[in-house]
Order: sequence, then structure tokens, then C-alpha cells
Amino acid sequence: MSYDCFADYYDRLMEDVDYPARAEYLLGLFEKFDRRPTLLLDAACGTGSFSLEFAKRGIEVIGADPAAAMLAVAKERALEAGQDILFLCQSAAELELYGTVDGAVCCMDSLNHIVDYEEFCRSLTRIALFLEPGRLFLFDMNTPYKHREILGDNAFVYEQEDLFLVWQNETEDDCTHIYLDFFTPQADGRYVRACEDFSERAYTAGEIAAALDKAGLILEAVYDDMTLSPPAADSQRLVYVTRRRG
Repeated sequence: MSYDCFADYYDRLMEDVDYPARAEYLLGLFEKFDRRPTLLLDAACGTGSFSLEFAKRGIEVIGADPAAAMLAVAKERALEAGQDILFLCQSAAELELYGTVDGAVCCMDSLNHIVDYEEFCRSLTRIALFLEPGRLFLFDMNTPYKHREILGDNAFVYEQEDLFLVWQNETEDDCTHIYLDFFTPQADGRYVRACEDFSERAYTAGEIAAALDKAGLILEAVYDDMTLSPPAADSQRLVYVTRRRG
């Protein structure tokens, strides 16, 4: 998926996400298990919402994402906010930095979008490679429960004044295929249709643990989303606190 079309609508679909609260939550985890980072990697940064929140809190940020269209939005938003953020057009699996960072995050189930397990492992390995030994990598992932019970083979309709979206899911084994149809009203009464599709994979705890071990990352804690509570049977998103060995 190129995300070229999705970039135009992504922030609209994420309007309910409280980015400031989530940024504070993640920084709280950094401080609980280590310290607040000074140079932070935001892997799969998308349109830069988290990058901006961290930068506003005085942290130097590197945002990386493979979608040029998403990064174009991120760069424009950073410029408008007066924040100097380095954005790189790179996937996590092909990450190449000039040096190390003392903290890393990957937010909003971005790692679920990597459906190939070997690429998933490479992504964790590359992120760990550029993380200082002993420092933290925090990420979240949608759970198998969410894929099975919430997404499933369901369809959703989102209707706003200037956007109509049909979201359809097809779940097969551990993957959910997502099809999006955007309809934007025009001045003459017609609608312009744009389509995107992508897939997400729900990794098991065992698969994640094996990938972390292979990457040289120690699992410090797993929490139910936006809490310090352990995962529940019906948790939809989990937050992982990992530390690079060394």
C-alpha cells in the first residue's frame, strides 16, 4: 500500500485520538523504566502527530515512514508549528540512521501493518540497532482479540459533513484485509470516490517474544492500552516496553 490516498484522510479518521495524552503516557513509561529521551526515533510516524507532540515537549525527534505522501503532510505540519523535525522516507525494516538514539517509539498499531513475519523481525532488529544499549523502545499493537472480535468480517460507515467512508474488513487466519472507499462531495452535487486497501496481522505473544529476542530487545512490561494494568482477555491494544540489551 502506498498510502497516497490515505494520507489525505488519515488525520480525519484519527480525530478521536488524544495525541497529547498518549505522548504523556509514553513519556511516563520512559521515566518509569529509564529516563525521558533527548533524541527520539518515531518509527512509522505517518503524518507526524506524535513527532510533533514529542518535539513540543523539548525532545529532538527523528520521524521515519515509508510513505512519501504521509511525510509530506508531516513536514508541512511541523513547519506550521515551528518545529524542527528530521523526517526520513524509510521503512522500519530498512532503517538507516547516522547515529544512535536514546529512545524509540512506534505508535498506533503500525507494526501490525507488517504482515510478513521476517520483515517484522527485521524491523525490530533495525530499530534496536540504532538504539543505545540499555535504552527503551516502546510500541503498541492490536491484539488477536481485536482482529477476531472487533474487526472480523465487519463493515463500518463513517459519515461527516464533507466525507463519507465505507470501511470493510475480511479476516483470514491471523490477517485482516481492510478496504476503504472514500466519497468526497463536490460543489455540483457529485461525489469523488477514492479507494485504498491494506492488511494488518495480529501477532501472537510467542511470535512477538521471539522477534524481540532475535532483535536483542528485552521485554520489560506489557500493559493494556493507556494504563499500567496487565493485559486482559478482551484487550484490544497492548503497549510493550522493551530495552536494548547491553
